[in-house]
Parts: sequence; structure tokens; C-alpha cells
Amino acid sequence: MSGLRLLAHAPTASLRGAYFGGNDDIDEGGRRAALAMSPMGRGDLWVCAPSRAARETAQALGHSAVVERALADPGFGAWNGRSLDEVAVADPAGLQQWLTDVRSAPHGGESLARVRERIGAWLDAMADQRVVAVAHPIIVRAAIAHALTLPDDAVWSLDVAPLSVTRLTYRGNRWHLHFPAAG
Repeated sequence: MSGLRLLAHAPTASLRGAYFGGNDDIDEGGRRAALAMSPMGRGDLWVCAPSRAARETAQALGHSAVVERALADPGFGAWNGRSLDEVAVADPAGLQQWLTDVRSAPHGGESLARVRERIGAWLDAMADQRVVAVAHPIIVRAAIAHALTLPDDAVWSLDVAPLSVTRLTYRGNRWHLHFPAAG
């Protein structure tokens, strides 16, 4: 049985401002919140997305994580660095298409379906591992959708907060979402 923990990285200015992409540092509030978290995953392999926020989150928790390219943030093409509000004004049809068709990539980057395929392949390769993976919340959402064999558009039905921990186990040839006891 594996023990895979997906940790959404700490908040950044881009995440708080609903910006597409970006590679900024975790903000001071996020750093304090990460430092206050309980220790986790001692002895497990720690991996993280290539983003500064993922690396800094792992470091704040006292771990040096191995960069895993499969955990990279989605490629947002022409929308990278722009806020959701800016895109809604500049490209309303493209934004609507992106929000309703996970196979589309009107920004010229990566579709959400492609993100799910990428993270799903990595997740399945980790089935026998004990891993803590730090990544952007949308990557965690895509991993959950894959693990539970939900439809591609289920990423829109999942809310993953910064610094939340999702635990998946693999047994009986399938992934299971684990809800630990309180306390």
C-alpha cells in the first residue's frame, strides 16, 4: 500500500489575486502558515513542482524536495501572468471556452485535460511509493480527478486550498481517497 500526500503549496500573490501562471515566492502569510504546520512525511520521498512556491513550501516544512517536472503548473500560454479579470475583458470567448471545455487551450498553452493526463501518468507511476508531493492547487485537483476516475471537468467541482493535504492510498489496483480521523 502506498501513502501519497498531495500538498498544495502555500499562498502567493498570484494565487491570491487569481492570476494565470506566475512563478512567485510564497507570501509572508503563507510562509508563517507553512511554518506552523505539523511535521509530516518524515522518511518519505519529498518531490515538488519546479515552481518557487512549491520549493519554498517544502523548505518551510523542513524538507529539501526533488523537483518533479510532471508536477509543473499548467502552461497558460498568452494568459500567463494575467489576472482572471484581465482575461475576462480581453478574451471573454476564450475564457468561456476554457471554462466549459477542458480539452481546449485558447491561450495557446496546455489544456486541463492534458494536465490531467500528465499528472495521472505520474500518479500511477507512484502507486508503490511513499511520497509527499508539493504542487499548485490545480495540479492537486487534477490528481484527485484522475485517482477517483472522475470526468475531466470534475476539476471544476473540487476545491483545494493552499497548504491543504490530500492523502491517497493505492491498494487493490486502485486509488483511494483517505480521510484521516480528526485530532
